[in-house]
Amino acid sequence: MKNKRIDFEAKFWSGSRKHSGVKLIESFFHFNDLVTAKQMLNNIMIYAGKKKTAINEDSSAIFHFHQALRSFVRACYAIRLKETTWKMNSNPESFSPLMQASLMNDEYQNPTLVFRKAFEEYSIKDFDYYIALAVYFSMGVFKNAEQSSLISTYIHLTKMLDAAHLILERRIPKSQ
Repeated sequence: MKNKRIDFEAKFWSGSRKHSGVKLIESFFHFNDLVTAKQMLNNIMIYAGKKKTAINEDSSAIFHFHQALRSFVRACYAIRLKETTWKMNSNPESFSPLMQASLMNDEYQNPTLVFRKAFEEYSIKDFDYYIALAVYFSMGVFKNAEQSSLISTYIHLTKMLDAAHLILERRIPKSQ
């Protein structure tokens, strides 16, 4: 049986085809630091729900973020599938509630739980749809958006950003 690779659709925004979820997440955070990514996602969600106002960000920056976030979701899915193939440092002395961010205690100890929970509830296509819907409604002046369906995906995406950043901070380099 052939080993099927996931297409992360990252060539547009990162300039190359990554074949590893962790490497793609590294690229994502190279282009968007954690605070900026969460702020952009938050602004998109806020403006998606506002009536008669459009987001005041550059549309090319929003499109770039949209494409990067779609690839990020695919990378998280790949990490969820291969969670047992790599190890992380778990140093309890360095625990800080600020580092925990939106994660619960068990998710902080094992960040892949965030991915598992998110993909039990939604598929990659669902995330693509809701991300596109939020971007669409945030960039135009519309009467109403389906906010109730966007909130759950927003929470999952925020947790996935925190968990992915935590994984990058804690992972053990291959040379060790």
